[in-house]
Amino acid sequence: MGLLDAILGRSKPVRPDLDQLFAVPSAALTLQAATGFTPTGLGSVCFAGVEGGGFARLREDVRELLDADTERGGIPVEFSRDAYGYTWLLATHPADDTAGLVNDLHAVNTMLQDGGFGPHLLCSLIGFRNTEGRSLALVYLYKRGTFYPFAPLPGDAEKRDNQLELQVRGALGDDLRVEKDLSRWFPVWGAPGL
Repeated sequence: MGLLDAILGRSKPVRPDLDQLFAVPSAALTLQAATGFTPTGLGSVCFAGVEGGGFARLREDVRELLDADTERGGIPVEFSRDAYGYTWLLATHPADDTAGLVNDLHAVNTMLQDGGFGPHLLCSLIGFRNTEGRSLALVYLYKRGTFYPFAPLPGDAEKRDNQLELQVRGALGDDLRVEKDLSRWFPVWGAPGL
């Protein structure tokens, strides 16, 4: 950061720290004890789609890597596109294999980053559910290196349970690097894995 940046109040962008994802399995235990939400075994990665052969090859490499265990009963990854044109990759593991799910999400993020597509990565999320069937996601913001909770209210209306989100933030403050700027807690309505 140069002198001009300091004078103008510009800050250096936060470097992504994908290893933050490895804190999720222990944070899941804290979350379960504090709120009753348990992992669903579903997780996803969201990225802006890119056209071209290089990206298509990388996408197939990701599919090949994550589908390697389908012959042993693993569930193949699913790709989908949302209403905003973003691509989502959904990975599925047994609910008690949060570590395996996180490894897959980390691998996808790393492959995209190392393939030169890091700027297209938006977020990753890990799904949770309580005994009442309520959904919750821990969302990892790639460009910020932080997490935030997203708790949609049940029903068709796109409304959030802000109280639960703040409760989760308080519970996980020692386990995860939680995003301090609440304006960056973007809704991820209809995200695969939620």
